[in-house]
Amino acid sequence: MNADDRDQTCRDFAEAVNMTASTLEKWLDTDDSRAVGQKDGGHESTGHASGRRIVGLLHTKKADLGDDDLAHMRKVVGYVHRHLAQRPSGDITDTPWRYSLMNWGHDPLHR
Repeated sequence: MNADDRDQTCRDFAEAVNMTASTLEKWLDTDDSRAVGQKDGGHESTGHASGRRIVGLLHTKKADLGDDDLAHMRKVVGYVHRHLAQRPSGDITDTPWRYSLMNWGHDPLHR
């Protein structure tokens, strides 16, 4: 990946992930966080596992990001954009839709 693509991926990720590492880590410890998302045969949903990886990425220096890290960052950006386009009507405060997004590091109520 060239430097421009790497920089763009980092910018897109920073825009999509609007929760801090500590806020996301606290959220992932809640029952609401563990209750949402698609589970692939295990006990943890795909989004919850992604959230744990996002916490690590937020603590990683840009220069230390590997190709797998950048690929996951692009996956996060894609998920957040797709999920935001499916926003339900009404109050989203306590909805599985919001909780799922939060597992991926994006709180739609955060400005």
